Amino acid sequence: MEIFKKRWSRTGVALLCSLAVVFSVFPAYADDDIESLENQTSALENELQGINQEILSLSDEISSTEMQVEILNGEIARTEDSLAESETNEQKQYQDMKTRIKYMYENGNATLLEMLFSAEDMADFLNKADFIENLSQYDRDALDELIDVHQQISDQMNSLKEQQASMSELQDDLADKQAELQAKAKETSTNLQDVNTRLEAAKKAEEERIAREKAEQEAREAAAKAEAEAQKNSSSGSSSSGNSSTSGTVSTGSGSISASVDEITLFAALLDCEAVHDYNSMLAVATVIMNRVESSRFGNSIRDVIYAPGQFEPVWTGRLDSRLKKGPTSLARQVANDAINGSRLAEVADCYYFLYAPSTSRDGIVIGDNLFFTSW
Repeated sequence: MEIFKKRWSRTGVALLCSLAVVFSVFPAYADDDIESLENQTSALENELQGINQEILSLSDEISSTEMQVEILNGEIARTEDSLAESETNEQKQYQDMKTRIKYMYENGNATLLEMLFSAEDMADFLNKADFIENLSQYDRDALDELIDVHQQISDQMNSLKEQQASMSELQDDLADKQAELQAKAKETSTNLQDVNTRLEAAKKAEEERIAREKAEQEAREAAAKAEAEAQKNSSSGSSSSGNSSTSGTVSTGSGSISASVDEITLFAALLDCEAVHDYNSMLAVATVIMNRVESSRFGNSIRDVIYAPGQFEPVWTGRLDSRLKKGPTSLARQVANDAINGSRLAEVADCYYFLYAPSTSRDGIVIGDNLFFTSW
C-alpha cells in the first residue's frame, strides 16, 4: 500500500510538471502593443473627426454656392426678358423712324415747305423750322438711347454668364473636394476599424497570457505541494498533512428701426434693382430685407443684410453701384422709408427669400415678377 501511494504521488507530480511545460510553450499573441494600438485609435478618431468637420463646412459652402447659382440663374432670366423687351422697343422705334423718313421723302418736301411758307411772320417761321429740326433730332436721340440701353443689358448679360460659369466651376471644384474628403473619411474609417480589431485581439491575447501565467503558477505550486507531500510520505510513512498556499490574481417681430440717410438711400437703390416699379412689389422686397434685419440668422442692420456675401445679385454684379450713382427713384425712397417705419406686405410677412419668378419652380407667393418663400 505504501509503495502504491509513493507511485501515485510521483505520477501526479510528473503530470503537473508536464502541464506547466505545456502551458509555457503556448504562443503569446502580443505582436501588437496595446498602448501603441490605443494611440493609433485615438489619432485615427481625431483625424476622422477633423475630416467630418471639413465635410460639414464644405457642405455649407456648397449649399451657399448653389443658392448663389440659383440667384444668378434668376437674374439671367430677368435680364434675358429685359433684353428681349429692349430689342422689341428698339425695332419698333426704328420702324417708326423709317416710316416717318419715308413719308417725309415722298411727301415731306412739299409739306415741310408749305409749313414753312405758311408762317405768319419771321418768328413763326423760325419756330416751325425748329420743330422740323427737333423732330429729326428726337428720332436720332431716341434711337441712340435705345441702342445704349440694349448695349447695357447685353453687357450685363455677358457679366452674369461669366459669373455663372465661374460659379459652376466653383461648384465642380467643391464637389471634387467633397468626394476626396469622403473617400479619405472612408479610408480612415477602414483603418480605424482594422486597428480596433487588432486592439481587441491584442487585449484578448493579453487576457489569455495572464490566464496562462496564473495556470502555470497554480500548476507549479500544486507540483511543489505534491512533491513535498511525496517526500514527507516517503520519509515518515504516515498520513500526509499538506500545507496550503495561495497565489495572487492579476486583474485589469415687426416694428420701426433707426436708419441713417445713407442706409435709406442704399435700401431704396436695392429696391429699384430687385423689384417691379410699383408700390406692393417694392414693399414685398422691402419686407424680406426687414425680416432679415429683425432675425438673428442674418445681419442686424440694413447695410449688413444687403452686403452679406452672395445674397443679392445687384451687389456683386455692380448694378447696385450704378443705381446709387444715378440715385434711387422717389417711389423706392418712399417704400424704403415706409418699411423702416414699420410697413410690411402681409402676404410675405414670414418670407426671407425671393427669386425671379419665371426662373424657378419653387412653391411660394408671386408678387410683381418675384417669387417669395420662407426658407431655402
